[in-house]
Formats: sequence, structure tokens, C-alpha cells
Amino acid sequence: MTRIERPFDITRFEDEWLEADGFGGFASGTVGTLRTRRYHALLLTATHAPGGRVVLVNGVEAWLEADGARYPLTMQRYVPDVLYPDLAANMLAFDTQPWPTWRLQFDSQTLITAEVFVSKATRETVLRWRCKCTSAASPTRALTLKVRPLLSGRDYHALHHENAAFNFSAQTSDDASRTSWQPYGDLPRIHVATNGVYTHAPDWYRNFCYVRERERGLDFSEDLATPGVFGFNLAEGEAVMILSASDAIGANASATRHAAELADIERQRRSALGTRLQRSADAYVVARNEGRTILAGFPWFTDWGRDTFIAMRGLLIASGRLDEAEAILLEWSGTLSEGMLPNRFPDSGDTPEYNAVDASLWFIVAVHDYLATQHASAETRVHLQHAAEAILAGYTRGTRFNIKASSEDGLLSAGVPGVQLTWMDAKVGDRVVTPRIGKPVEVQALWINALRIAARWNPQWQSAAGCALQAFHERFVEPSTQTLFDNIDVDHVKGATDRSVRPNQIFAVGGLPFPLLEGAAARAVVDQVEAQLLTPLGLRTLAPSDPAYRGHYGGAPSERDGAYHQGTVWPWLLGPFVEAWLRVHGDAADTGQQARQQARTRFLDPLYAHLDCAGLDHISELADGDAPHAPAGTPFQAWSLGELLRIETLLAGLNRTVA
Repeated sequence: MTRIERPFDITRFEDEWLEADGFGGFASGTVGTLRTRRYHALLLTATHAPGGRVVLVNGVEAWLEADGARYPLTMQRYVPDVLYPDLAANMLAFDTQPWPTWRLQFDSQTLITAEVFVSKATRETVLRWRCKCTSAASPTRALTLKVRPLLSGRDYHALHHENAAFNFSAQTSDDASRTSWQPYGDLPRIHVATNGVYTHAPDWYRNFCYVRERERGLDFSEDLATPGVFGFNLAEGEAVMILSASDAIGANASATRHAAELADIERQRRSALGTRLQRSADAYVVARNEGRTILAGFPWFTDWGRDTFIAMRGLLIASGRLDEAEAILLEWSGTLSEGMLPNRFPDSGDTPEYNAVDASLWFIVAVHDYLATQHASAETRVHLQHAAEAILAGYTRGTRFNIKASSEDGLLSAGVPGVQLTWMDAKVGDRVVTPRIGKPVEVQALWINALRIAARWNPQWQSAAGCALQAFHERFVEPSTQTLFDNIDVDHVKGATDRSVRPNQIFAVGGLPFPLLEGAAARAVVDQVEAQLLTPLGLRTLAPSDPAYRGHYGGAPSERDGAYHQGTVWPWLLGPFVEAWLRVHGDAADTGQQARQQARTRFLDPLYAHLDCAGLDHISELADGDAPHAPAGTPFQAWSLGELLRIETLLAGLNRTVA
């Protein structure tokens, strides 16, 4: 868990928390309660899981009225950069376990505890406030909590502005415990259950400033509507507000009792998940159709093929969540087309995009890890094996974007101008930043691994695997360093090579079931990657000595995309690196335990420290290539956390998969 206490470092106010609902929706915000992103919200729901996400309740303006004084419980930032009110002096502590919880001290008599969580059982967001008064407080002291919900009703990528179409009308139940609004007719109705009293008082709050959006070179100001105010008497007990996009909200129970029941269920569910990392991992596993999938990251990613199959190895398989792993593999296997699995599903609609050479191969690796657990039924095993062989057959024949096994050397060739097929997929306008057309090194490692995996149940693939492996050894070694080229037959020109020092070569030694290199050859790769690419938060995507290196990830979209794979650090790559490092340094029985301990201290401890900043209890998508390696990208990234879990399991000697 992450716990922050006074003396409160104001820089921690913008660290972020996440509460996911298991269907693509979520609540998120910051330690300081102010919203810094367009995605920060209390009720953000997926209209067709996990896509079609819309923001309904962005936040609240909350304050306490006592003895004629007004004490703020939330903080806002307005354009150009005005913080009001300021909670810094009143914040005592913030904790992420069992869910985001704040403690605020005002006068000498009053301590307020506020908390928020999302119930996975019902997709409701629960907010609760309690007051603990000292013995010196008067028993008749009036303590009134006021809460103004701040609403929009927009796509989660968009921003909202004052307009005449917003419908402020409220519907209230006969007992006044339920209130609802429908700002726009094509969006879900917003339902609120409370133990407070609602007063209709429509207004607009204007010019909220989202600094993370401004840093990203995007529009960053928003207007929000507030239809009214809820009042609660904290002297009589806790205040409860439950938000939902469903009219089934606490149908037959008081808000107080319903919130308590949801809290008990959610506390038990989280406790059963196990470790801190496993509790965080649960956020990414969501529904798709009748099956399951993995969101690549919060707040803005949907489910991507390669991300899903890479992340699930740690999030699910290494963690023993095998039923969910099976459901995801079966769900995705149904999308097979021309030997390919989708690169991603869009935010809206269900038409997938088939533009990745590696996603299908990562699927076969995930199938290998899953089947090695012996969890699958005979029927499921056969189904997944057939899916894997359909991919290999499609790639052997040839499929979209010139993806085809070469008849000359058996290696996998891929690529057409203007399309990014590998995981280094940034594009600025019509320019692919790292096109890598030809035979990229990690694609060969995946291809050969996929062939060897399938050969374990069907020997017909053994010959192709052997041929490709021999060609790999003959063609990928860079003579002057004995390391590996990043790409050969560049732009489909035979013999053309890319000598860029990138992390992709590490997959020839670690990160996959079958290493392609051993001994001195493996050591050369690991040593080069360690010397030129390793940082505390992961591997750089390009060596700093390269003229194309970009050490900072930031600015407008074109600047960020231009740096995405040109030096920017990716934490997920630490997983294959640590595995490769262990294969080089820890093979011998007398050094294995010592190497594992050294690896944990050197490589994992910085990631564990990172759990307490940026996206709390999670690992960021990116970091700057230059020191101090500031985190960037999404603060909650599935494969970053998944690879940490996978390597932690490996170091603990509990690896559930067998090569």
C-alpha cells in the first residue's frame, strides 16, 4: 500500500490513485483531490464493456460548515493556474489501502476521514465522510457537510464546456434518498443514493485547469455543471454518497446500509487477491463480450493484443489466476483472421485492427505458459493448439502487410511503407518513427519460439524452427561487438542491416521460453544492454550515443511520439532483461541464489520504490531516458506491472511455466 503522512510534501498532491470497475470504467484522481487530467472522475463508465467510455461525474466540491466557519474538503485548479481552496495545511494523511482514504485536520476539535472506492460487484462508486471530534468538542456542535457534484456527460477523451443543451432537471424518489439526472439524452442517467438532503441549485463551474493535459500539448480547460447541493449532518453519523449509471443502485436498502455492505464485500474481495501487486493487477482484467480481456493501461488505453498477451503472463498465469487466463485466450482466439490476431480494439465499435506482426506470436507464448500449468481441459488444449498452428500456417503462407516466412532463410519478414507493425509503433502524421521493415530481431525471437512451442505437440514445425534458428545465428551477429543487429534485410533489401543499439535484442536471451543465444554470445548482448540501455525504471529504447536519441518524453503529441521509442525508458522491458541477466549470471547452482538476490536488489527495488509515486501501487508506462528518469505516459500500465509480477515469481522460484 501507499501511505503519505504529514509533514506533507506538496509535490505528492498530484500522485494518482485508481479504482477500476472490471468493465472498462473506473474512478481516479489525485492525492490532493484536484483533477489534473480530463480522465480524472468519480463515475466514468463503459457503455459497452470495455469500450464506449463516458465521464458522468467528474468530481465533487465538498466542504464542512462548523461554528460559522467553512472548511474545504476538496481542492480545484482553475485557469491559468489558480489552486483554490488550498488543502495543504489541513492534510494529515492519505492511504491507498484498502482504498483511497484521506484524513484532514481542521480546528483542534475536528478530524475528517473521507474515502472512495468502486464496487466490482455493482460498478457503483461509494464516497463516505466521517467526523471524529475531540472530547473538548461540544456535544451539541453543528457539523454540516455540503457536497456539490460536478457533472459533464462526455466521451472520456473529450472536454466539456458550458452550453444551453445541458439538462439540469433532477428526479427525486419519494423518500428523498435517491436523486438522478440525465444531462444529455444519449448518455446513461446518473443515479445518486445518499443519506443526505438534496437542494436543487443549478450552476456552472468554469475553467477548470488540467495541467497534465497542458503538458501533453492538448486542450486543458473544462466547464462543469452542478445541479444542486447535498447536505449531511455529520454530528449524527457518517455521510454517504453512492454514484451509479444503473437505476438498480441500492434498490432495497438505505444508502448507509448499502454502502456498508458494499464495503464489506469489497474488503473481503481485495484481501483474497493476495499481495499488493496482485491487488493492483486486478484493475486491468475486464469484461469483453462473454469473455475477458486486459486493458493495456489507465486512463486512456483499450485492450491491445500484444499488451494483453505480454501482461497476462504475470498478471494472471504466474499469479495463478488461470480461469481468467483461459477466458482471455479463448476470447481472443475467436478473432483470428488470415493467421493474425488484432493489434487492438478501438474505443467505439467492435471492429478490430489487424496491424501487428508480433501480437499473434505473443499469443502463442501466452498459450505455452498457460498450457504448461496443466490447468486446461483436453478440449481447451486442442482448441488453443489449433489457434496457434493457424497463426503459424498463416505466417508461413503469407498474410497482411508482407508478413511471411522467407523461403530462403526461414526467418519472418514483415512490413510495408507507412505501417508500424512492431511494438515500436509510434507514428507522426504519415511518418512512422521506427518503421523497422524487414526482419526485426525480437520478431525472429518470437517466431522461433512460436515454432518450437508448436513443435512440442506437432513435430512438423521442428524443421522450420531449426532452419530459422540457424539463419538467426548466421545473420544477426554484429561482427565488431558480437551483439545483435536490430533489424536485417531492412526495407526488404537483402543484406541491409540496422546497427542501432536497442533493447529488442534482449529477447534472444530472456523474456521468452526458449533462449536463442547461450554462453559468450548471450553475455555480449546482456552486457551491451546493461551498459547502454539500463536505467532504474527499465530499458531505454535507444542508446544515448545515437544521434537520434531523445532523452525527454514530453511536449505536444508529435514531440512525444517522436521520442516514444527513441530513448524513452519502458519499465516492462526490465522483465526480459532480468531474466536474461539471470540466465547469464545465475545458471550455476552455486551462484543462482546469490544472483537472484543481487537481481532483486539492483533491478526490482527501484520498481518497488516507484509503486509509491506517480500511479500509486502501479508501474508507469514510461520514463525519461535522461536522469532522473521522471515517469511519463500512462501512470497505470498493465505490462509494466505484469512483468514485475512475472519476474518476482521467477526470483521466488515459483515459476508456474516450464520450458
